[in-house]
Amino acid sequence: MTTPAITAGALEDGMDKIWLQSYPPGVAAEIDATAYRSVVDLFERSCGRYAQNTACINMGASISYGCLDRLSRDFAAYLQRNLGLQRGDRIALMMPNLLQYPVALFGALRAGLVVVNTNPMYTARELRHQLEDSGATAIVILENFAHTLQEVIDETRVRHVLVTAIGDLLGFPKRPLVNFAVRRLKKMVPAWSLPQAVPLRRALAEGAQLTFDPPAISGDDIAFLQYTGGTTGVAKGAVLSHANMVANMLQARQWVLAAGIEEGKELIVTALPLYHIFALTANALVFMELGATSLLITNPRDMPDFVKQLGRVRFTVLTGVNTLFNGLLNTPGFDQLDFSAFKFSLGGGMAVQPAVAERWKRTTGVTLVEAYGLTETSPAVCINPVDLPAYNGAIGLPLPSTECRICDEAGNELPAGEVGELCVRGPQVMRGYWQRPEETAKVLDEDGWLRTGDMATCDEQGYFRIVDRLKDMINVSGFNVYPNEVEAVVAEHPGVLEVGAIGVPDEQSGELVRIYVVRRDPQLGADELLAHCRSNLTGYKRPREVCFVDELPKTNVGKILRRELSKLDC
Repeated sequence: MTTPAITAGALEDGMDKIWLQSYPPGVAAEIDATAYRSVVDLFERSCGRYAQNTACINMGASISYGCLDRLSRDFAAYLQRNLGLQRGDRIALMMPNLLQYPVALFGALRAGLVVVNTNPMYTARELRHQLEDSGATAIVILENFAHTLQEVIDETRVRHVLVTAIGDLLGFPKRPLVNFAVRRLKKMVPAWSLPQAVPLRRALAEGAQLTFDPPAISGDDIAFLQYTGGTTGVAKGAVLSHANMVANMLQARQWVLAAGIEEGKELIVTALPLYHIFALTANALVFMELGATSLLITNPRDMPDFVKQLGRVRFTVLTGVNTLFNGLLNTPGFDQLDFSAFKFSLGGGMAVQPAVAERWKRTTGVTLVEAYGLTETSPAVCINPVDLPAYNGAIGLPLPSTECRICDEAGNELPAGEVGELCVRGPQVMRGYWQRPEETAKVLDEDGWLRTGDMATCDEQGYFRIVDRLKDMINVSGFNVYPNEVEAVVAEHPGVLEVGAIGVPDEQSGELVRIYVVRRDPQLGADELLAHCRSNLTGYKRPREVCFVDELPKTNVGKILRRELSKLDC
């Protein structure tokens, strides 16, 4: 596929898009959103082009694009013929990064179903809400988490349960050996009882004997109900259409090709879970369209094993969040890896801290390029040029066919340099929240502008910078304090491993800044840390309280949960 040319109309429409002047060579102002009819069209064409290429590697086993095409077709046939699921029905996927995930994902989409990505670590309450809210009638679940489903299934509309074990697609003899070790030796599978459950391997075998009648799928059809983390209340499902996902893939594709990415020759490390929107689009769609091999990391929190797996391949691309990069840098052996093929590292999902980015560049020789996105935008909105010589503290430039502006509380656009709420418009913006028109109206206006809830600035070159989440802002005596800035300063201290900052009530100033710190140096004391802050932060921004903790609460992808920090014992 050739990169779309910048048309005269695109230039005329984008004259006020000051970021276009900073675009890398070869990146167009607009995308051709009609390049693929749907995510299914994208997938099937990629499988045809790269049939012999390795699509995924996991636990030493691999599957080709041709095999992924066949297995997903078999699964789609089973869903359609044996289960009688219809176009538009919802199916939940609840498993970590395994070979089974892309098989189930693309099989469900090929059957015309709407995928409801589900965090395997959900509690029974959280799982019940997502299944009830989405109206899912089927679920594919790893047996390790089946006991959670057992608790709530009778309170949901789920009728069909497909269960898989960790080793199910690893082949013989690895499959039975891994499954025995997980069940019997490591005892990682709590007892469960779901009489209606069908083993995924049986479903695939039966599907292989069935005919498949591909439904007509258009860009207007819903591809995903992608649930937000529920940080501001009940978790909501962002309605992402096939057109949303294809558009974001095309937008990001232009950018990574400018990084020297070659079709059919890359190996991308997929440590973030594919059920998360970042990895779903960046790893599962963008690099699939480019025929790359994806190294699926099932448990990235086991950092020593993660580093061992990296040592077995010549990886070229790695995506992650700040805590993942920081964790790798602090794991013995990472700095000894072969980085000679490494081209591109992309950070998103949370703010990248300068101290981590600088150390990453020294260790790997590759700049940590920061990007920005939201579940509601499929997710990518902005990205930095991939040839940055060093980390620049910005989230980058709006992607092709994307508009961004900084607004005040009344919705008025602010000039460059001023802080306001970042608002976004483009083909990747969701339709709205599933069956929640009032919640949708709060963030999405009639002209298609999405209020992100992030405070940001834009400079004269069109680079955007996130100051912080609006809801996380700390007010000290009428002055705004942004936790990101405080955390970045504290993280520069060599004795700090991780840090989170929040505001706590104070009679005199309204709020004061408290930091929660995981020490790298066990001898680090509060006085030394506060002295460091006095040298680098103005008075009202300085932490007044320091809490040393063993670990910080995080989401499934490693984002620090600030709202949970106050519950920790200091």
